[in-house]
Amino acid sequence: MGMTTPPRTLAEALRARDDESLAGLLRARPDLLNPVPGDITQLATRAGTRASVVRALEHLDKFALQTAEALAVAPDPAPYETLLGLLTGDGDDTGDGRDGTGGTGSTGSTGENDGGHDGAVITDALPGALATLREQALVWGEDDRLRLVRTARELLAPSPQHPSPTGLGPTVAEATSGMSPGRIQEILAAAGLPATHDPVSAVASLAGLFTDRARMAELLDTAPAEALSVLDRLVWGPPYGEITPNPTPPVRWLRDRGLLLPVSTRTVVLPREAALHLRAGRAHRVPEPRPPAVEAVARRDPQAVDSAAAGQAFLAVSTVEELLKNWNGGGPPILRAGGLSVRDLKRTAAALEVPEPVAAFWAETAYAAGLLASDGEADERYAPTPAYDDWAELPAQERWVALATAWLAATRTPGLVGGQDAKGRALSALGPELDRSAAPEVRHRVLALLAALEPGTAPDPETVLARLRWERPLRGAASAAPGGPPEGTSDLRSRIALWTLNESELLGITGRGALAAHTRALLGSGPAEAAARLAPLIPEPLDHVLLQADLTAVAPGPLERPLADMLSALADIESKGGATVYRFTPGSVRRALDAGQSAADLHAFLAAHSRTPVPQPLSYLIDDVARRHGHLRIGAASSYVRCDDEAVLNEILADRRSATLRLRRLAPTALAAQVDPASLLDGLREMGYAPAAESADGDVLITRAGARRTPPRTPPVPVPEGPPVPDGTLLGAAVRAIRAGDTAATVARKDTSGTSGTSAAPAAPSGSLPRTTSAETLATVQAAAMTGSALWIGYVNADGAASQRVIAPVRVEGGFVTAYDHTADEIRTYPLHRITGVAELADDATA
Repeated sequence: MGMTTPPRTLAEALRARDDESLAGLLRARPDLLNPVPGDITQLATRAGTRASVVRALEHLDKFALQTAEALAVAPDPAPYETLLGLLTGDGDDTGDGRDGTGGTGSTGSTGENDGGHDGAVITDALPGALATLREQALVWGEDDRLRLVRTARELLAPSPQHPSPTGLGPTVAEATSGMSPGRIQEILAAAGLPATHDPVSAVASLAGLFTDRARMAELLDTAPAEALSVLDRLVWGPPYGEITPNPTPPVRWLRDRGLLLPVSTRTVVLPREAALHLRAGRAHRVPEPRPPAVEAVARRDPQAVDSAAAGQAFLAVSTVEELLKNWNGGGPPILRAGGLSVRDLKRTAAALEVPEPVAAFWAETAYAAGLLASDGEADERYAPTPAYDDWAELPAQERWVALATAWLAATRTPGLVGGQDAKGRALSALGPELDRSAAPEVRHRVLALLAALEPGTAPDPETVLARLRWERPLRGAASAAPGGPPEGTSDLRSRIALWTLNESELLGITGRGALAAHTRALLGSGPAEAAARLAPLIPEPLDHVLLQADLTAVAPGPLERPLADMLSALADIESKGGATVYRFTPGSVRRALDAGQSAADLHAFLAAHSRTPVPQPLSYLIDDVARRHGHLRIGAASSYVRCDDEAVLNEILADRRSATLRLRRLAPTALAAQVDPASLLDGLREMGYAPAAESADGDVLITRAGARRTPPRTPPVPVPEGPPVPDGTLLGAAVRAIRAGDTAATVARKDTSGTSGTSAAPAAPSGSLPRTTSAETLATVQAAAMTGSALWIGYVNADGAASQRVIAPVRVEGGFVTAYDHTADEIRTYPLHRITGVAELADDATA
């Protein structure tokens, strides 16, 4: 690395990195760029803060984390060989209860342990794990002096408040820190060790015994069998145990010899050195240097997978379209706290003929795609957005791509619907508390694992979860839903992974559990290629139906949009599936007439789009409803009824069901009512009449299907998990700024005290700015411009942000200095009044 001495601090280690390595750190830990550090020292300080270290640890895989945990229990600094020994053990593992595993099942010396303890695999994997920790700036130093960042050591080292995942306890020195010197001497005597003159050497002597395999084995040879059983129960953790005021002889034997050290009057702990001896030197019971493989549960024909996924993809598009059609005239109201009420969710599920969780998923998918939003009115309701109309005109495959892309990027998590938040409040569909920032990353990772399998391979969900837990063992805070998640899936990431597998099947991402070809194209080549792969598998829309004599029409497949829209106005959907059955009723025919169609229009439409002759009962139904449609006219008085046939009005007045309308005759052909026109229309229709509304001019009002739309809305913005990953341009600029700031902070400056004009003064503390008077600043800058020398300046920009810079002045005039800025690597102009001070650099400072 070009260094003559090993780095003594993290800042020195970072300063020794090349630009590419420094950019890799900033890419892996983008939180370090908020804002861009002024120099390497600031970068190192920020990299050691608790929040930043916790975030970095959360992004480690299982073996890298185990490596960091082993370093946390190793001496500081630790040589590479010591670290390797903590992960592989010392090789002397005979399982006799004295030198590693113990002789009982409580120690776990089972096949599981053996399967994870492969020294050669660990030896091969350790350099990669260390490289990861170094890249994340969690470990620094040469291989003979490996150091874990202090904050990481504090987080991972064992303590009574925060037990280590290694299951190890405190060292002998830590456990005896409050013990009297006399008691320590008693332990030495019981263990057969010579007395010492001071507690420090006594503790060192006891620790030396526990780390000496030969002497430790001799000591344990004299232990009672019951004492070894006690050690078996503590060796792999937790290392703490409760004792009575009068412990049993085996416990007393261990306590007298320091194998159990007191933590309190009733608690003892197994010292770390003794536990490592019993573990054969291993810090972890089961090291996991390799990620678990994703196992196949079934292998299917790839073409069958693609066909099944395409069918489900078309069903997904149709279901979202049906949902938004149902809410076309204005959907359900929005709860005061936001979201969809339980009752409205049940109604939506019944309308879509799906379970409530699935209905919530479709509503959330439409919302994520920007097809659904609040209308913003005083009585807020959900309604389709203008983007829905554009989406509905696209081919089916492009509509599916829009839904799948929105689902992949969304942080909203429909699986949480029905659960509770931290305050015990129910989480509602479309509500404000469903965002989980980890969702997009987990979805992409699950699909990436599926894409790594052979086409047509359906994975075992449990192995997928095991792989995700290995990749991010510290991620996924427990957030169990009511009723409890499946066992072993209480962490949020595992639950999102299971929801991803289920939602992928609903959305047509997968087919029969395996990843479809069009999804592989979506993940790899992009939306256009995915739509092209899916298009041949989507059924072509039909332009015809089959009319039947029982007043039904059968659509043997998906219908063209104009045909489907017209048919949905003329008939009611009776059943859905491979074929959709529509039923014609007087109410449905009247609905089409209200929309402005005439009887002749309806006859012509059915004749043009039916592959079978129009049945006579259907023709009679249309003619009969049309004959009576508009015979009565409803207007606003409050409201009135007008009809040329007096007998019809007499019949209405005589009917007891009209009492609630409070009708009275105004003229032989007109009645007045005490209700509004809409209620009068509904009342007369319930009585079996077919009235039509009319305007103030006497014209029939055509009522088309409602098309309520929200104002233009943008899709919900995903909630980021952390700072965004910077692109290459930003990384390059950040590295240059940090390097230049570091140069400005550490460059040697001339001593202007007058005692030694040529000696270099020490660098100012990081972040401090030079201070000189205005006259001194101007004189120094002018002199540097004439001699071509470089200066170190402090500068405050227009926003008040202070920075240090190294400049080579070129010209000074009009209150400005034009100079080559080594920090920005370009020519810049600075107002002199914004320069806090200047200092000359040593002759070789910019060499």
